[in-house]
Amino acid sequence: MKPWSRALVLTVLVCCSGCSEGAKLVQETDQGGVVTYPFKGENGYLFTKLRQEAIAMIEDRCKGRYSIIKEGEAKGRTRVVETAAGGPDQVVERRWGLQFRCKVSDK
Repeated sequence: MKPWSRALVLTVLVCCSGCSEGAKLVQETDQGGVVTYPFKGENGYLFTKLRQEAIAMIEDRCKGRYSIIKEGEAKGRTRVVETAAGGPDQVVERRWGLQFRCKVSDK
């Protein structure tokens, strides 16, 4: 395998591993919980398909009836990846959190 093709394969693997983690239920209670998802940029938390994935998780958990109690930037993570040039690079992943409460049926 040529050096440039190894670098290309490594770059693709690094990019894919950064995209692999989507919306995640990080806290669950009897009445609701917290879902987080990764985002980039200052308004990236609003304009990502992962927000729809997070909302879908909440709707599924609450059978469609819920209220968002609070939302904001949640604790992300920092990881070290190998770059195409062969050196380590630090990647900071930002996450957005949605705290929700399921609505109780009036029956």
